Amino acid sequence: MPAPAVVHAAKKIIPVQPAEHIAKSLPSDSLHPRAKKQEGRKLPPKTPATKAESGPPGSKGKWNISSFQVDRIDGKSRFHDFDLPLPLMRAIADLGFEYCTPIQAKALPDALAGKDLVGRASTGTGKTAVFLIALLTKLLQEKRSPRPGTPQALIIAPTRELVMQIAKDGHLLARYTPFRIIAVYGGTDYQGQIHRLEKGRADIVVATPGRLLDFVGKRVVRLHQVRTMIIDEADRMLDMGFIPDVRRIIGRTPKKQDRQTMLFSATITPDVKRLAEQWCVNPISLETELEQMTVDTVEQIVYMTTTAEKYNVLYNTIVSAKHERIIVFTNMKSEAKRLYDRLRSNDIQCALLTGDVPQQKRMARLESFRSGRVEVMIATDVAGRGIHIDGISHVFNYTLPYEPEDYVHRIGRTGRAGNSGISISFADEEGAFYLPEIEEFIGRSLPCVQPEEALLVQPPPGRSPRKPVRRGRGKKRRRR
Repeated sequence: MPAPAVVHAAKKIIPVQPAEHIAKSLPSDSLHPRAKKQEGRKLPPKTPATKAESGPPGSKGKWNISSFQVDRIDGKSRFHDFDLPLPLMRAIADLGFEYCTPIQAKALPDALAGKDLVGRASTGTGKTAVFLIALLTKLLQEKRSPRPGTPQALIIAPTRELVMQIAKDGHLLARYTPFRIIAVYGGTDYQGQIHRLEKGRADIVVATPGRLLDFVGKRVVRLHQVRTMIIDEADRMLDMGFIPDVRRIIGRTPKKQDRQTMLFSATITPDVKRLAEQWCVNPISLETELEQMTVDTVEQIVYMTTTAEKYNVLYNTIVSAKHERIIVFTNMKSEAKRLYDRLRSNDIQCALLTGDVPQQKRMARLESFRSGRVEVMIATDVAGRGIHIDGISHVFNYTLPYEPEDYVHRIGRTGRAGNSGISISFADEEGAFYLPEIEEFIGRSLPCVQPEEALLVQPPPGRSPRKPVRRGRGKKRRRR
């Protein structure tokens, strides 16, 4: 028996039946993971009105809050309970949001009161809605008209994909307001972003640190009027080495006493606490409970295998899970590339997402995955952290992560918006030793099982990869 049996000798081996996956997902689950489900529901067309009106939500006529009724339930907070501006409530009604998630119920009162916050919340908890609702409410109350390139609110996030997702969510919530949200990120559309910042108002800027600092240096963006500052995924900022850039950006904003600052992180490490002390004034600390860090809609399975067996289990699961959307995580990009090549040799259509993939190819591969043209994505943690795609049925930890918080981020790609999902991890000769720390971090034991015989069947021999055709220049002519 391989090493995992020794490490987990005390664990009970239990049979695990594959869970049914619910394919349908809600709009904008990063805003609110448990929005009300409505089959085939589409958002109504935007209308320019921003004042109190009467009529059904999203209609071209008038709208009134009385047409958006949500029953009171003990122990649950409604968005009605926060006295939000009508344009914002109308957008919330369009999205089908009724009751707050735990982090929203805890954070919204202080966020709306203008207090600084430090929140521990992982992806999929609805934290994005907290800061978007708070800053949109503030903008509606202040009624300022900013100059081009001079935002009133600034949101910094570590990855392009997360910036794009936050901007998308912001557009959904701001659709009945006059506010303009501009996404700023590296790798593409340099001149287009400059044009959007220089032409017209820029109420809210959502940005990655590098591109924003570039624009600040060129005076395309001026930060002296920022009244609300959001730092999302601060722990990942630290991991990716962005904190020096973030410090320089914050140094261009008003003093911390003159702005509201909200910092969110999946983990509140001593380093994150020090950043909060530097950037916030008497911040309110908010945390989701440990058991909420991995949602109950995700079935978590750990297969006890040898290193040689886990590819068989992965291949057979992919083949049996037809028309599902699957992400496979590895720790190293070299390992991701080997796995990608092996799956392709077995006629599994998949895409590769690692940190060194150029932005244009990255966007194209994500779109292929989002549209369903490719059903399997092989990713590393840095590349996969910003993936916000609906309807992911399975997440594989082909190699268990070195850091327990990365386990939470990985499986957070599935089981979103109240849908079910499956997380499958492999405890091979090396991976078994990472399990105790992961279990301690998430506050629960993970079921360790032997894979069924059908999953251990050897895949067919793979096709040999094609050798690149070398195009010569023909015979060299002799010089005379």
